[in-house]
Amino acid sequence: MQYTFPEGFWWGSASSAAQSEGAANVGGKAPTIWDHWFETEPHRFHGQVGPANTSTFYERYREDIALMEQIGHNSFRTSISWARLLPDGHTVNQEAVDFYNKVIDELLAKGIKPFIGLFHFDMPMYWQEQGGWESRETVAAFAKYAELCFKLFGDRVACWMTFNEPVVVVEGGYLYDFHYPNQMDFKRAAQVAYHMMLAHSLAVKCYRALSLPGQIGIVLNLTPSYPRSSHPADLKASFIADLFFNRAFLDPAVKGVYPQELIDILREHDQMPVVQSGDGELLAAGKIDLLGINYYQPRRVKARMTAINPGTPFLPDWFFENYEMPGRKMNPYRGWEIYERGIYDILINLRDNYGNIPSYISENGMGVEGEHRFIGEDGQVKDDYRIDFIRGHLQWIHTAIAEGSNCRGYHLWTFIDNWSWMNAYKNRYGFISLDLDSQKRTVKKSGEWFADVSRNNGF
Repeated sequence: MQYTFPEGFWWGSASSAAQSEGAANVGGKAPTIWDHWFETEPHRFHGQVGPANTSTFYERYREDIALMEQIGHNSFRTSISWARLLPDGHTVNQEAVDFYNKVIDELLAKGIKPFIGLFHFDMPMYWQEQGGWESRETVAAFAKYAELCFKLFGDRVACWMTFNEPVVVVEGGYLYDFHYPNQMDFKRAAQVAYHMMLAHSLAVKCYRALSLPGQIGIVLNLTPSYPRSSHPADLKASFIADLFFNRAFLDPAVKGVYPQELIDILREHDQMPVVQSGDGELLAAGKIDLLGINYYQPRRVKARMTAINPGTPFLPDWFFENYEMPGRKMNPYRGWEIYERGIYDILINLRDNYGNIPSYISENGMGVEGEHRFIGEDGQVKDDYRIDFIRGHLQWIHTAIAEGSNCRGYHLWTFIDNWSWMNAYKNRYGFISLDLDSQKRTVKKSGEWFADVSRNNGF
């Protein structure tokens, strides 16, 4: 069967400043929470590889953008480093302005539409020490940073994303200890989540006030919550999981309000964030133009089979347990289920329940450990498994579009094998293989395949 996508479909990939730039202590950049955490606890990072040792995009952006053009990209998402642009929180770093101007101009010169994010997990240590997202001061600072970015680059950047996966900041930093500051405190987590959505809304408000011609949105990792069975207890478990991990960000971003069911649960368990007068109007002003969807795996849940000790910390897990579906297809390297239809279910949910908001797949990808095992005699990684993964998801995206979904594009995570937080370079995701020692770039088989897909607008 031939799968042809709508004219103007965005074909490309995604990365972030912290994961690709390197130059952590170069060009006037100040430390982020990742620089600080790696300095204090390097043993928590795979192979003890930190954020200074990434794919050196800061020095090699021209080479990398030429490779993007070679493999058929017409769009690319990355982010600006807040700590690079405003290293002391207030003073503009001209070296950073020059760098981002050159990146944006180079992308445009190659016919690649830049999608620029403002925050991708990389809180400047300066603001973390002031309380991070627990503080309203950081919220106000983010709005000023966003406005600066819009004024500096908004004449050429037509697609802005305020946050990437805000729920991961909440889960990792304040619930499950896989991001700094490594807390387990739901009430603080709720405050962080709330303040991030206020910061998002302030940024959207700033963007609208400047009357720029582009679009502004947010990137959310939407993970469908599938119940084990149709039993009411399992259905309730999946409903609550969806509330915590999807709708807590999706509803305010698209509808401008929080789900009442979530508010009721937080009030019942005394976990509500501090809310100030005027917040409701601000959230309503933060409704987006465009939604980025990151999808990797489904969430399968069931009603709890064991009781909760009320003396333990309050967590979303009080309401459900994870369920491993027998016979599921797995990516054994990442430990994640591969369920291509999930991407269709997300798009149809947006069509039916969120006004069919314009959207695009901002991340989807397959991390594989030890890809050197698949290098052919010609030195190329023969990643047919990645081609199969992408093809399977694109087929379901195509089906959703045929059924009325307003999906505008597909970006793989990621362009080149990049640094992935605590996992560093354990799993490789890129269209381009990276030799970390020599920094040599080599197009994988999937990159060549994707070039054909993009140029044919289908397969």
